[in-house]
Parts: sequence; C-alpha cells; structure tokens
Amino acid sequence: MNELDNKKPQERLQERFAQVLESLQRLQDLDEQQGTLRSEDSEQGRLLAQLRERLTELHTADIAYILEGLPLGKRLTLWQLVHSDIDGDILLEVSDAVRETLLADMDQQEILAAARELDADELAELASELPQDVVLELMESLDAMQRERVRSALSYEEDQVGAIMDFEMVTVREDVALEVVLRYLRRLKELPDQMDKLFVIDHAGILKGVLPIRRLLVNDPEKKVADVMATDPVTFYPDEDGIDAAEAFERYDLVSAPVVDRSGKLIGRLTIDEMVDLIREETEGEVLSRAGLREEEDIFASVWKSISNRWAWLAVNLVTAFVASRVIGVFEGSIEKLVALAALMPIVAGIGGNSGNQTITMIVRAMALEQVSTGNTNRLLKKELAVAFINGVIWGGVIGVVAWLLYDYFALGMVMIAAMTLNLLLAAFMGVLIPMTMVRMGRDPALGSSVMITAMTDSGGFFIFLGLATLFLL
Repeated sequence: MNELDNKKPQERLQERFAQVLESLQRLQDLDEQQGTLRSEDSEQGRLLAQLRERLTELHTADIAYILEGLPLGKRLTLWQLVHSDIDGDILLEVSDAVRETLLADMDQQEILAAARELDADELAELASELPQDVVLELMESLDAMQRERVRSALSYEEDQVGAIMDFEMVTVREDVALEVVLRYLRRLKELPDQMDKLFVIDHAGILKGVLPIRRLLVNDPEKKVADVMATDPVTFYPDEDGIDAAEAFERYDLVSAPVVDRSGKLIGRLTIDEMVDLIREETEGEVLSRAGLREEEDIFASVWKSISNRWAWLAVNLVTAFVASRVIGVFEGSIEKLVALAALMPIVAGIGGNSGNQTITMIVRAMALEQVSTGNTNRLLKKELAVAFINGVIWGGVIGVVAWLLYDYFALGMVMIAAMTLNLLLAAFMGVLIPMTMVRMGRDPALGSSVMITAMTDSGGFFIFLGLATLFLL
C-alpha cells in the first residue's frame, strides 16, 4: 500500500492534481527552452509518457475534475493525452463551460468516435452541444433501437424525466420462477449500474411490479416472481419535472425507479446517480442566479466571455447604486449638520440587506419544495414581518445603545432603533415579494434576487434612517 492509499479520497485527488499540474508546468518550461519537438527519448517525451500512465490510473470523474482546474493551454495538452476510449465519459463528467473548450479542440472524427462509446441517454445529453453535421452522421450510424431511444430522449425538455432516464434495464415476467431469473442474470455479460431491482412486465410491456434484488436472493428459488414482487412501486412519467423526481428519490430512499408512459408501458428507468447530478446542477444554478450570473462560467475563460456573463446584473447594480447615492444626496444638508449620520447609515443598510437575503433564501427553498401556495402566502408574510419586527427591536436596541454611548445623544439612539426596525420590515416584505413576483412572471425566483434585495434595503435603509434623523434630530 503506497502513501496515497492512506489518505482520504479528496486528499488523494488533490495530490494527484498537484502532480499533474507540476508535470504540465515542467513540460511547458521545457517546450520554451528546447522547442516543442517532443521525441520519445527526450525529457518531454518521458514526461508525456508519465502523464499518460498517470491518467490511466484515474477515474474519469477525477480526470474531469483535473481538467476543470487547469488553464486552457494545460487543459488542452492534458486532453490530448487522454485515451480516446474514455473521451465520451469525460465529456459527460465535465461542466458545460469546460466541455465547450474540449469539443472545440476535437475534429469531427474524434467527436464521432467519442460519442459512439455512449449509451442513448448519454448521447441525448450531449447532442445539443455537438455540431449538427456530427449529430446527423451519428444518428445514421446507430441501429434502429438506439436511434429511436435518442430521438425519444431529445423530444423532452432537458429538465424532464424523459430527457434523463436510462434505457438500460433488466425485465422479467411474473410467471417465471426465481431460479430461472437467477440463471438468466448469470448469463448476462454485464448488469446495468445502480440495479437494485428488476422490472416485472407482461407480454405487452406493461409494468406489473418490481422485484428487489434482496427479495430475489433471500426467497425460495422455486417461488414465482409474482409471489415476491412489489406491486406498488414508485413510478414516473417521462414528462414529469426532474426535480420533482429527485425529491421523490430522497423522500422514498430510492436507488432506481421505473418510467412508464400514460398506458403503463415501461419505457425506461431513473437512477440515483442521475438524480444526484440533477440536484447538484440545480443547486449550482441557484447559486449563480442569486449572484446575478447568467450561466456557468469556466474560471479560465477569456476576459470577454467572463464580462458578457456578468455585465447584465452589474449594470442593474450600477443603476441601483446610483439611486442609493441620490437618496443620500437628498439629505446632504442633514449629514453636514450631524456627521454621525454618515458613520451610522451603512449599519442600517447592511443589516437590512443581510436580513432580506435570509428571507429570500428561505422563501426560494420553500418554493423549490412546493411548500408555498396561494393559501399560505399571507400567513408566511405575517410570520416574516413578525420575525423582522422582533429582530429590529432587539438588534436596533443594541446598536441604538452603542450610538447613544458613542455620541452621547439619546435621541440618535432612538432613531437608530426605529430605522433598524423599519428597514428590517422592508427587507422581510421585499424578501417575500421579490421571489413571488418572479414566479408569477414565469422566471426563476432565485435569478438576481440577492442583487435586488440589496438594492431595496440600501436605498430604503438610507431613506428611512436619514429621513427620521432629519425629522426628529434637526
């Protein structure tokens, strides 16, 4: 057992990443010193051979992780060293932004060779990012069943069950003995991944139930499938939302589940690995949306591509910041007379923004879990306003006392309490209103929500605090 085997998986991966990066950097330095002519006997040739050997020891997911963490030049150098047999698997593992750079470095024949190694559901996942002529040639090369499966998957939206279901599954009839099923499984060359159950169908392909592997193994081999199968499995339709299916997987602790059409005919299955990927992508998308980013971004992308991904919400932020500055400008005279206002007003705005983001996060999560409906919206709003009021009084009281002690001005402390309470109430109201409004407009409730709530609480906080100070202190 080597030293790497004693480390945690993530530590091993990080060390291998460091080794690959060091080798690539050494290769780049040698190319600059000796030119890019790399013979097998040269130091560059030996480094390339070492890198190829190292890659053969890595899982495709680990290679994808390393590729995502490399600058474009080193990434493409490493990509050329990857064995062509696993190109397709790696293209599925990497992020969309990195996949784009890898595909751009491949010629048509290389893309076709990589795609031919994939299953129908995997091909459907990549099809939208492949050149149209490659897709057409690839479809022509498939057998009739594979071609129909790919077309079926492509007919659904990317976030629907039909687009992510797997077509590889094992089916049995309910009138056969368990011993026959066991012999049948032993004759198969390979079993599908995440196969915790067999699907029981009739002669027309209608799903009759499922046979969990554990029941198959522990029951008398002479029993019929019908005697031990589960007749009420959790099933999904291909036009259902994938996130809803993922929540069902979590709720019922599923590893796999059948997908049926409206007539009950078995057409595919969902597996836990697909659900994990879907939830991860959904979570990453929400994080990007809250930050005002339009899409996933390759961290080593060109400057202009990064700018185009970020400029829209930066422009919105610029407008809102200008509005906030004009609010302050209205009260320039008040600030000149009582300079302490300039020192205290960022506190009111900052606490309000933080509180508003907490509210939005809770509301967006509740919406994702379908816990928010028209029937409980008013109750939810009242609850959030009550929380904001109590927090405003408590924390406003704390900062009010601090302001009183710092500036020896009791009235200023009272204004701080009132401003803090009112701004937190505003933050709670907008924290509920913004995602609700986005949903009614048919938009993602997380899209730019952080930017909008911060703009509201900044401008509102400044106006409330400076307005109260002008009314009661000057």
